[in-house]
Amino acid sequence: MTDSPDTPLQAIEALKDKEPSKPPRSRSKDVWDQLRKHKGAMFGLGFVIFITLAVLVGPLLYQVDPQKIDIRNKDFRPIYVALWDSDAKTGWNKPFGSDQLGRDQLAQMLAGGRASMAVGWAAMVLSLIIGTAVGVAAGYYKRLDGLLMRTTDLFLSLPILPLLLLAVTLFRQPLRANFGPEGGMFILIVTMIAITSWMPTARIVRGDILAIKEREFVLAARSIGTTQGKIIRRHLLPNVLSPIMVSAALGLATAIITESALSFLGVGFPSDFPTWGKMLADAVVRMEEFPERVLLPGIAISLTVLSVNYLGDGLRDALDPRIRGR
Repeated sequence: MTDSPDTPLQAIEALKDKEPSKPPRSRSKDVWDQLRKHKGAMFGLGFVIFITLAVLVGPLLYQVDPQKIDIRNKDFRPIYVALWDSDAKTGWNKPFGSDQLGRDQLAQMLAGGRASMAVGWAAMVLSLIIGTAVGVAAGYYKRLDGLLMRTTDLFLSLPILPLLLLAVTLFRQPLRANFGPEGGMFILIVTMIAITSWMPTARIVRGDILAIKEREFVLAARSIGTTQGKIIRRHLLPNVLSPIMVSAALGLATAIITESALSFLGVGFPSDFPTWGKMLADAVVRMEEFPERVLLPGIAISLTVLSVNYLGDGLRDALDPRIRGR
């Protein structure tokens, strides 16, 4: 029995793809598809984008000076209070009401949010830089591991809030003299929050570096003479971006809470500079008579921190290939 001469050609044609193959899916596409399935993460991402745009664009649309004192229009209630209290003093020109000095509460919310978010983002970025540098150095260079990790343990053992209060007391006046009241306090608060919050990132990055530096592709890079700097930049750092991004989300929440706590205690920005924590401190005295003055900044802080935490949980699930798709 003999095969026809075109049988091999037919077999080859049958093995060929009828349609061009689709390009491989990128990792970012997979991460985004997984993140979209996480309802909490999508809520967190949406609210973080909303509050960031609100504090950036809001003061441009609602052009009212948050520090302007208007005694004649003091103690206005928010307009929604009129729904159950028709005798409340409200006004459409002050939709969120005014405080005991007549300052517009909506303008203070927007300006305070801008200050709190600016401190949060700046402190988060600085703490990530410090933590990543310490973690990479400790994980890659064995001779530095012991010293850097014991230093990390030392910082973890320090009481953060008393240390912040001490630093503010010592360095507040010199920084104010050189950079102004607001600028000096911004630099001091951001620096102190970053110095006291880089340790978790350093420990996580160190653990990943210890595992990755023994992988085959890193050993191959060493064998062909790749410098240590290029190995860290091209092979190690891209593979630890996942825990760094999760630490960034959680670090932002920690920085916002810390700044609000300092402002609430009266050791943050100047007393006439609005922040969410300062608004809470000013409202505590008359919170029984005007509860909305506590609720508005309190809800803003809580929702922002909750949203960032939800976003961090979603990023952790989406970036971890071991649990992706569950």
